Amino acid sequence: MMRTLLRAVAEPRATRAAYWNEVVAARIGGLDLRLDDGPDLRDELLIGTVGPLQVAVSRSGPGQATRTAAHVRAHDPDSFVLFAQAEGVTVSEQDGRCARFAPGDIGLSDLSRPLRCTYSERRVIMLSYPKALSPLPEHRVAGLTGVSIPGSDGAAALVSGLVQQLPNHLDADDGARGARIGSAILDLVSVGLAARLEQEHALPAETRSRALLHRCRAFIETHLGDAALTPAAVAAAHHISLRYLHRLFEPTGESVAALIRSRRLDRCRRDLLDPALAGRPVAAIGARWGFTSAAHFNRAFKVRFALPPAEYRAVHAARGDNNLAL
Repeated sequence: MMRTLLRAVAEPRATRAAYWNEVVAARIGGLDLRLDDGPDLRDELLIGTVGPLQVAVSRSGPGQATRTAAHVRAHDPDSFVLFAQAEGVTVSEQDGRCARFAPGDIGLSDLSRPLRCTYSERRVIMLSYPKALSPLPEHRVAGLTGVSIPGSDGAAALVSGLVQQLPNHLDADDGARGARIGSAILDLVSVGLAARLEQEHALPAETRSRALLHRCRAFIETHLGDAALTPAAVAAAHHISLRYLHRLFEPTGESVAALIRSRRLDRCRRDLLDPALAGRPVAAIGARWGFTSAAHFNRAFKVRFALPPAEYRAVHAARGDNNLAL
C-alpha cells in the first residue's frame, strides 16, 4: 500500500494550471478541471492502492470538473468510482441525475459515461475499482450515479467511515494485508450499494457473509468500552443467532470472545503507554475498556504481555517509551 503525494504548488505559477489539470486527469481519469482561484496551496492529490482498489484523496479549492464524451472515447477504464465526501460540499451530475454531497455522504460515478461535479473547497476520498469486480449487475449499479447516499447509518455509515480512514493506512507496504483490507471494503461497498438498490438477494452468499463479519468486527471495535459487550450482544445487534456468529468467525481462527478480550487489552496497553494518562489509576484504565474486575484485568494483561499492568507501565516509563498507536 504505497502512496504518492502530488501538490499543485510544485509547478511554477505560470504553468501551474495546465500542469495540475494534466496531473489530475492522468491519475483520476480524463477530465477538464477549472478552479475558481487557480491551483494553489489547497490543491493536492494523494494516490495509493489497497488490494484491488485505486485510492485518490483530493484536496482542492472551489471549482468544477467535467468528464465529456470525448474523454470517455479517449480513455474508458471500465471502472466505478465510489467517493466519500470528507470536507466541503460537492454537487455531482451524471445520467440526468444531480445530487448534493455533504460531509459523510457517499456516492458513485461511472467513468464510462460523462459526468460533471461542482464543489466548494473540499476534501474527498475516491475508490476506483474495475466493474468486473462488482458482484452486482452493471445496469443495476448504474441507477446510483448522481445519487447521494447518506453516510449516517447502516452499511453506508460503515463504508463512509472506513473509506475516510483509508488514507491513514496507505503507508503500510504490505501486499497481503492490503489485499485483505481492499477486498473487505469492496464487500462492504457491494452490500451498501445492494441495500440502497434493494438487491441484497443478488449478492453471492460469500460476499454477504464476509461483509457481515466485517460489520461485526467494526461493532466490537466501537463498543470495547461497554462492559456489556459480549458475543451474545454482538449477535443481537446484528439480528443473527449466537451460533451463526460463531460460524462467521470460524475462518478467522479466533473466537468472538477472544477478539473482544484481545482488543480491550490492546486499548489498555495503549493507554498505559500514553504519558498524558500517567496519573490515571491502572484499575480505571481497565474499567474504561470493559474490565469490571481489577483482578481479572491484571491476570489477563499479564497473560498477554508477560507483566501486570502497573509494572508494565513503570518499566516502559523508565525506558522513556512513547505511546504506541495500535
